[in-house]
Amino acid sequence: MAQTDAVKRDRRRRRRLRLLIFATLFFSTLILMIACVVMGIRLHTVKGELREAQAALSDRTAVTDQAERASRQAAEDTEASLYTVSEVDEYERVGIGDMESGEEDAAARKVYLTFDDGPSGNTGRILDILAEYDVKATFFVVGKEEEEYRVLYKRIVDEGHTLAMHSYSHRYNEIYQSLESFSTDLSRLQEFLYDTTGVWCRYVRFPGGSSNTVSKVDMHELIGYLDDQDMSYFDWNISSGDATSGYISPDTIIRNCTAKLGEYDEAIILLHDASEKDSTVEALPGLIEAILAMDDTKILPITEDTERIHHISNE
Repeated sequence: MAQTDAVKRDRRRRRRLRLLIFATLFFSTLILMIACVVMGIRLHTVKGELREAQAALSDRTAVTDQAERASRQAAEDTEASLYTVSEVDEYERVGIGDMESGEEDAAARKVYLTFDDGPSGNTGRILDILAEYDVKATFFVVGKEEEEYRVLYKRIVDEGHTLAMHSYSHRYNEIYQSLESFSTDLSRLQEFLYDTTGVWCRYVRFPGGSSNTVSKVDMHELIGYLDDQDMSYFDWNISSGDATSGYISPDTIIRNCTAKLGEYDEAIILLHDASEKDSTVEALPGLIEAILAMDDTKILPITEDTERIHHISNE
């Protein structure tokens, strides 16, 4: 009898042990399942937050890019609005020096073809055309450090054209933030061009011209800085109209450049050297021929003897 009770107690202990083990496994599994569910929910939440953060970052980036594009477009629109002489109230012309004897003295009319924004994929074509007609021009360049562009800076200099500065970055919202940002940008370009070509450039064209309405700095302050650095800036009195973002035909460019050319003894023509400005390249031979067909007219590069044309007074 006692042995039977002992067996029964042993069986009950084993049953309780099995139940305990089963309960332990059940609740451990349940806890793990709950933890997995919680972690899955949390992971889903974190992924959602990450997507929202990425979307917000993309939105902010897009807004920044849009603002920069708008700023640049506004500046370019301002620049385009200055392209016809009739829209500029006043031009100041200051002689840089006495003309030496030679063809510059002999020419009653001096025309300066100036190209902004290069070098570009079209620079080589422009240089080929200038070489074909044996005329020299002036290139107001920006900073591009790739080797394909370094070759073009050197070619501009080697073929007798004037290498001049337009700004390193051409980012209006950065260049015109302060005198310091303007001077830093210009100095970077000046040193880069010297390292690339051996030419210490001293001629400048403000992005948008000296009469731009984008600059947060008084343009007279920037002009004063150039004077202090022994640099000269040049605007223009004739525009090709090729700054527009839309298509402009080669014939229209030629007409824009020549319509009022006879009114000036010193004419600085604004053109653009950019990969999308194919019309400018296509217009160039006809433009050169039209200018050279005029009596007592020479096409020259900007030099110390070139008469400065300013949109605003230095005072």
